[in-house]
Amino acid sequence: MQSLPVFLVLTGRPVILTGQGDAAEAKRRLLERAGARIVGEEDQAAIAIVADGDEATVARLRARGVLVNATDRPDLCDFTLPAIVDRAPVLIAIGTGGASAGLAKALRQRIEALLPQKLGALATALHDARAAIRARWPDAAARRRAIDAGLSQGGMIDPFVDDAADAVPDWLSGQGDVAASRFVPVRLLSSDPDDLSLRVARLLGEADRVYHMPDVPPAILDRARADAVRIPAAAAPADPGEGLSLWLEMPR
Repeated sequence: MQSLPVFLVLTGRPVILTGQGDAAEAKRRLLERAGARIVGEEDQAAIAIVADGDEATVARLRARGVLVNATDRPDLCDFTLPAIVDRAPVLIAIGTGGASAGLAKALRQRIEALLPQKLGALATALHDARAAIRARWPDAAARRRAIDAGLSQGGMIDPFVDDAADAVPDWLSGQGDVAASRFVPVRLLSSDPDDLSLRVARLLGEADRVYHMPDVPPAILDRARADAVRIPAAAAPADPGEGLSLWLEMPR
């Protein structure tokens, strides 16, 4: 990754905004939606948006230790502003590292069409049910597997179904039992992650452990869950453990 995606809580916090015109007004609206307190260059703040991309302004702010976004000047940016899909409290940010705002916009429009308007209601329902979820599945690993199963395609609380939030009580009442432990061997098509089938991509996103031949490339392993255990091995394990485990090997 060229940069680390983060979500900043800006409610009530100062953000410097400089410049005039349509670009500045667009950034002002965005900052106001995030609850930021917009201030000028002379004020103290941790981040700034230089809407006219002025190099001198960027230099002065950086000299003060302020992180700067300079509109249409990715070479001057300490951070970039993504295209946003807003299903509050769910936010999806699409960035291209400043390479193409048009591409980010096109991707946002495609994703907007895929996501139900009530996706935020599902997130809120799951947040409100946190205590009940912990009581239903006290073991952390079992709890994660239950949530994964419920949210999977065709699951009881599939996030791509418009009324998924309404199904949370039934899912909690006993119909969301976790499937038994599974071990799935996978022979990859190539070293290119773009060649992963939808099934394999989904399994990588759900697996607790990923056993793999040493020659499986990092680009493939990076598609696994961030907290999945990655275990290089010369052969498939005899006892892969509880939950979902994968065995990855390259094509022969």
